[in-house]
Amino acid sequence: MASSFMDFRRLSCFVAVVEQKSFRAAALKLHISQPPLTRHVQMLEESLGVQLLVRSAAGVEPTAAGQLFFEEARNLLALASQAGERVRLAGQGRIGRLDVGVFGSAILGAIPKIVREFRERLPNVEVVLHSLDRAAQLKALRERRIDVGFNRFFADEPDLVWQVIQTEPMSVVVPESHSLAKRASLSLAELSREPLVLYPRAPRPGFIDYLMRLFHDRGLTPQRVQEVDDVLTATALVASNMGLSLVTESGRNLNIPGIVHVPLTVADRATVELCIIHRRNEEAAIPRAFVEVARALGSASGKRESGPGKRRPVL
Repeated sequence: MASSFMDFRRLSCFVAVVEQKSFRAAALKLHISQPPLTRHVQMLEESLGVQLLVRSAAGVEPTAAGQLFFEEARNLLALASQAGERVRLAGQGRIGRLDVGVFGSAILGAIPKIVREFRERLPNVEVVLHSLDRAAQLKALRERRIDVGFNRFFADEPDLVWQVIQTEPMSVVVPESHSLAKRASLSLAELSREPLVLYPRAPRPGFIDYLMRLFHDRGLTPQRVQEVDDVLTATALVASNMGLSLVTESGRNLNIPGIVHVPLTVADRATVELCIIHRRNEEAAIPRAFVEVARALGSASGKRESGPGKRRPVL
């Protein structure tokens, strides 16, 4: 058969003979007897229809065709070995690709730390981040377009599992020229009397609805609320004296000049959870390894898996 020269056993025998310049030495190297090795090389020559080796005073040497084939055969064996190693590493979850759903302000906090730690542990795994809202992440997980997602306010899903990895305190963003900027803390009642810049305007329900619920639970109604798309826009508008805003701990990493962060009073103190979500009973090694890294770096006090009876913020 014309393709029989691709028998890797025959290629290995041929390459060993050329490298050792001897059938006997090649057989010793491959830990086989000399007759089958000789037969493998003969069958290789028959399948190619050319003579590959000649005997000389210096030992066994390749012909011109044999030298060319030796170089190609050695490359083929190296590629086969590399492919086998890559498959082995992929099976162990040490090489491949991980698609991660992210959103807004979370990319400013815990997520980069988790990705960095994961890359240090598994440097041969490519991590690709996709900016998706919560609903889009759930859809992408079910369609296997992403492997894990990060977001807030997950509800229980029969085929998915979420876990809290970080609990973030919130603070008030105030223009540094504002009269409230030097306060040690601020109450929601005080904020309700100021113009507010809140986010995101979509999708709903979302973080903005959680903030409004904080006010309503205390019988407060903010006088003026401007809705914007994200934390960056909100913070930039605060710096321009357009109002005050509320951000998570990760949102403070924007470091926009012209603003200060003031904590909420003890009575009004509020936190927001960052969660990781993945498919239930995930079998792939790479997503499992990533989730373990996220769990290890998450706040021990905030860790909590989804399940019956778990209370979540109502939006």
